[in-house]
Amino acid sequence: MATAKDRAVLQTIFNPNTPFGVIPGLAEEEEAAVAVQGEDGAFASELLEQVKDLELQGVLAAESGDVNTALERFSEAIQLLPERASGYNNRAQALRLKGVVAGARQDLDTALHLSRGTGCVACQCFVQRGLINQLQGHEDDARQDFERAASLGSAFARHQLVLMNPYSALCNQMLLEMMRKLQNPDLQGSN
Repeated sequence: MATAKDRAVLQTIFNPNTPFGVIPGLAEEEEAAVAVQGEDGAFASELLEQVKDLELQGVLAAESGDVNTALERFSEAIQLLPERASGYNNRAQALRLKGVVAGARQDLDTALHLSRGTGCVACQCFVQRGLINQLQGHEDDARQDFERAASLGSAFARHQLVLMNPYSALCNQMLLEMMRKLQNPDLQGSN
């Protein structure tokens, strides 16, 4: 039976342009690992449930295009539990959607501080900050953030690192071409 890492490698080889490396069963394994780490274990359960509900409302609002309501819900969650990194990470995403990059970066830095740079939330923060850095042309900072996210398990960050590395991208392109030719022998002479 293949391990999660084996499946991730195969996913990357056969679908190198899949940004999140969606592999059936892998998300459940990652969620179980986060539950074991106990990122939310320090908070009172009743208050935590209230905050999680506000965050869910914020996510649903953002997905439906109502970013202002999403920002309100995330801010309410932060007011209730200002020591919880997740609220800042979620609000950063909404701020990014609104184009408020400085505010998003500040929330990401706060979330990374609160999470001590470890766990699922930190992984998401590094990815978001890496994307911001990349869009602003700060390639070295983006690479560092993607490396940290990749070390925390982000397949998307690993993919971004490959895209940022021209030699890796060339190898992937050659591998894809070889796989295409193996799957379609009639195309052997077309190049």
